[in-house]
Amino acid sequence: MSSLIYGVNVTIGIIFTIMYAYQMFYLVVGFLDKQRAHRPYRAKKNHKLAVLIAARNESKVIGELCKSIQQQDYPQDKLHIFVVADNCTDNTADICRSMGCTVFERFNKQLIGKGYALNFAFERIFADPANDYEAFIILDADNLLTKNYIAEMNKVFDQGYRACTSYRNSKNYAQNWISSGYGLWFLREAEYLNRPRAMLHTSCAISGTGFLVATDLIKERNGWHYHLLTEDIEFTVATVITGEKIGYAPDAMLYDEQPVTFAQSWKQRMRWAKGFYQVLGKHGGDLIKRICTLRKGFFGAYDMLMNITPALLLMICGIIFNISMLLYILFFTSAATQAMLLDDCARSIGISVGYYYCMLLFVGALTTLTEWKKIPASTWMKLRTVFTFPFFMFTYIPIAVVALFKKVEWTPIEHNVVKSIDDMEK
Repeated sequence: MSSLIYGVNVTIGIIFTIMYAYQMFYLVVGFLDKQRAHRPYRAKKNHKLAVLIAARNESKVIGELCKSIQQQDYPQDKLHIFVVADNCTDNTADICRSMGCTVFERFNKQLIGKGYALNFAFERIFADPANDYEAFIILDADNLLTKNYIAEMNKVFDQGYRACTSYRNSKNYAQNWISSGYGLWFLREAEYLNRPRAMLHTSCAISGTGFLVATDLIKERNGWHYHLLTEDIEFTVATVITGEKIGYAPDAMLYDEQPVTFAQSWKQRMRWAKGFYQVLGKHGGDLIKRICTLRKGFFGAYDMLMNITPALLLMICGIIFNISMLLYILFFTSAATQAMLLDDCARSIGISVGYYYCMLLFVGALTTLTEWKKIPASTWMKLRTVFTFPFFMFTYIPIAVVALFKKVEWTPIEHNVVKSIDDMEK
């Protein structure tokens, strides 16, 4: 019995390590690249770009985003802001119009979600021949852009990428362990997933906000028809399946607001977990086909398959197994052997949890070390987050389990952190 418990837990750990060993390689590539001399992209021209913002009752924060766009080190005659005010009951639309934005108001209580709002906006933009923008930068209303953001995105677009993502920082990293957990995850995603992907010439992944999509790519697909709960991941996977690569603009940094209560976080990450399952169900077969044929972009397909196949499911399998063993020991073994078996079981569980904790601790520590100057938090908060980050990630376990069975619908997250880009850059 003891050898069975130990063997199953070791096997799960080995499978997990094999599946995600390439991400450890990414860590090495990302770290070594950051030690080399910087090689910035250069653009031959300033392309005509548009910013598209999907907003729902965002009157508190959207004004500061618009200001940060209008303060860009980029020709304003080659830049315009479109806002889709989606089922708003506040004055979001009026604020944006007063700042020179083109606003489309949408009222639809049946088709709810960012994907529907974006498609609604694209239909109206493309209906006007005067809108000859070459690409769109998709943002959320709570974002803030550093002054070189548009210029840096333009540089990557100029290299021929028809989609690219950017460096995602957090406005309220230092607010508590939940917001800093999100913040550290997104920093790691930017510099230790997307940067290595770009260096190795495989496809990057779009995550939530702060990405560029070429107009011709949107028109090829007849609009924005990504309506699962994680439309960003759905777009990424649909792009990777075709063999096209998504680029990364490491010097294009935006600040994003993170949830600060566990209730908010639970709701948001429940949607993400369910959305990952949806994308896996819809596109998993196509990803596997591209991997098996070894065609162009097959490794990018494997990478995305690992991203939408929740690693936590392996941990969940381990937890279910260990709980089952505990129940068996308690009810179906003699009292004389229970103490020894329970001790072996506890030791096995402790080793498994310790393995995952140390792995997440290492990832968090490395990311904090290399991104130290960019993290908007005190030294104490940065250090504390390294140790709380694994616990934040462990809270995904019950979320991933519940999302398997629960019906989840898109719901908005209220944004309340009102800061300017100047506040952040201080």
